[in-house]
Amino acid sequence: MRIPLDYYRILGLPLAASDEQLQQAYSDRVVQLPRREYSEAAITSRKKLIEEAYVVLSNPKERKAYDQLYLAHAYGGTDGVDATVAVENRIEADIDAQILTIEISHEELIGALLLLQELGEYELVLRLGRPYLVNKNGTVLKHNRQVNVESNYTTATATDIFLTVALACLELGREQWQQGNYENAAISLETGEELLAREGLFPNVRAEILSDLYRLRPYRILELLALPEENTKERAQGLQLLQEILEERGGIDGTGNDQTGLTIDDFLRFIQQLRNYLTVAEQHKLFEAESKRPSAVATYLAVYAAIARGFTQSQPALIRTAKQMLIRLGKRQDVHLEQSLCALLLGQTEEASRVLELSQEYEALAFIRENSQDSPDLLPGLCLYAESWLQNEVFPHFRDLVQTKASLREYFADSQVQAYLDALPTEAVATNESIQINHQSSTHTQTNYSQRRSSGTTVSRPLNSSGNSNIPETPTRTRPEYSHTSSPKYATSNSRQANSSKVESPVVTNGRVTNHNSNSVGTKQSVPPRRRRKRTYVDEKRIGFVRNPQAYKKLGWIVIASTAGVLVLWLSITTTVGLVKNLFFSTSSRLGDGLAIQLNEPPIQIPDSNSKLQISAAPITETTAEEIVQSWLVLKAAALGRNHDIDSLAQILTDPALTQWRQIAQADKAENRYRRYEHSLLKLESVETSELEPNRGAIEATVREVAEFYKNGQVSQQKPYTVKVRYELTRANGGWRIQSMSVLNEVNQTPPGQ
Repeated sequence: MRIPLDYYRILGLPLAASDEQLQQAYSDRVVQLPRREYSEAAITSRKKLIEEAYVVLSNPKERKAYDQLYLAHAYGGTDGVDATVAVENRIEADIDAQILTIEISHEELIGALLLLQELGEYELVLRLGRPYLVNKNGTVLKHNRQVNVESNYTTATATDIFLTVALACLELGREQWQQGNYENAAISLETGEELLAREGLFPNVRAEILSDLYRLRPYRILELLALPEENTKERAQGLQLLQEILEERGGIDGTGNDQTGLTIDDFLRFIQQLRNYLTVAEQHKLFEAESKRPSAVATYLAVYAAIARGFTQSQPALIRTAKQMLIRLGKRQDVHLEQSLCALLLGQTEEASRVLELSQEYEALAFIRENSQDSPDLLPGLCLYAESWLQNEVFPHFRDLVQTKASLREYFADSQVQAYLDALPTEAVATNESIQINHQSSTHTQTNYSQRRSSGTTVSRPLNSSGNSNIPETPTRTRPEYSHTSSPKYATSNSRQANSSKVESPVVTNGRVTNHNSNSVGTKQSVPPRRRRKRTYVDEKRIGFVRNPQAYKKLGWIVIASTAGVLVLWLSITTTVGLVKNLFFSTSSRLGDGLAIQLNEPPIQIPDSNSKLQISAAPITETTAEEIVQSWLVLKAAALGRNHDIDSLAQILTDPALTQWRQIAQADKAENRYRRYEHSLLKLESVETSELEPNRGAIEATVREVAEFYKNGQVSQQKPYTVKVRYELTRANGGWRIQSMSVLNEVNQTPPGQ
């Protein structure tokens, strides 16, 4: 059979390679070994092909003939003639302008597949290897067609082919992952995993593939949910994947292991970005279900979804549900602002004003007061704030509401809204209901809904109504859990614009929106003096207790301990809520943005190409060692990159390493090649220093690299590898420099240099 390979690619050499380079490349390729799971036969087959390439290219006569064949292929050649090199008859004069191949025997297939795998030709490995992966029924895996192939392979060789194809699926999936093709990556990974699962082979490799599949899920979810709403099947698959992760984690703020590698904070950021891809109905369904775990974060998100859906779809019943959920949240956090807005949208203006005064959202209160200066109450500013809050803080988090305009006038003028608000209980009853729920944490008060308003009465009662004189104020909480939950920022221009026009609060009267002009909500009612009464036996006992020094001292310690406990709890809860607020209700990203947790995000800030890195000459510590390794990785990428910043190597290297890497970089530049790296320092293994030689040191570190090789502006190959490297250091030019480096352990595959 013929395999699309050439001898120069097998050895990793350019056409103009010298004899010394040929010898070095051959030695390196022979020493390099594939994964330990391969059989001895596979390793021998690979080595044989490398030796064949070396024998041809090391013979001047045969190399000259092969170069003519190579150049004929490169520059077009004669149409319709095969450019083939037989392993048995090493040189043939066949030329094909389309492809250059070598002819191999069936026994050498696994060696050729291994070489193609190392060259990054994963799709070619799949195309060549799949026909030989036939199960007992003669059906090729992942295909529906029947294939009859004579078996010329031993069991060991067939197992090697299974391994090579599975690894090609793994590497192809990772490559597609890097390119942002997450669903294609999942298909490739699932193909390899299914192959090994059905055959019961290589559990370690299968576990590696499964690990990538699990970590890929958040990216797949975003890609699927970002599709147009017409793609119902794909978006449903994305929601199903999300549900699986939530079940494994135990909810949005759960601590279960879903194997995605996301911490709690990472997952909260993921949910924040995910919201921009979901409709208001999808979010409402999702977060309402999650809130029943229970989950404070999901409850808060469900509140926002219910308010947005209720307002835009003229369903005030959903806003009333959100208000009830806020009452439950209000036991541990400051949600008075949201409660006030819900009351306003339900036409309960008296309660809205009263609850607003209890809020600690000082910026929002300042905005509301500033825009209510010409009114006896805060309703004009509250109405303006409500519209701005919905428009800027709520709607942008729902993909189907981004372009929606918030208008209280249109909302209250809707006949469906008017009918529902007319059917609500009177404001005094509704207020009493809220108070009872606040006072009874485990009791769900049943409200009497028999009191109905006639269609000719207004929804909002006057704020100085006597019906409110006996209603107690909502008690303030001593355990705020989610402080600063929803405080939108308003620019100065917005405030000026708000001041330039008078805004009057809309009140529904006979189905129309009219102007509300009532007394100030800030008027406090006087508390009647208590009547003096005779001291009782209980009073005497209480006084005796206070006068008892020991009892007083004991009580004091109890109070101090209780206060300290509450303070610690308050601090921890406030921190948690501040994080949630910053995550979910800050400026939202748009649908086109990428995932917040970027796959290609560098572990350190890459410096400007014109700046020089300053490596401290102080004794080597773990921090210094990390800086040295990271600096080397960054400067290597700059020197071998598109701009060939070769001079930057002197900032981190000294001879002989400096000369060696300068030559490599200059050779790449001369042949119009460059590389693009993605690095990560996985682990700092050790740092060695010596009091006898204070100017010398050594670092051992495990490094992960993905290198893309470009030739004439086109990607020629890609190599991911993880290696353990030893860096020998010396003091030079006022800082630590790397004098030499060597690979200690090839964790994945051998890189072209570390």
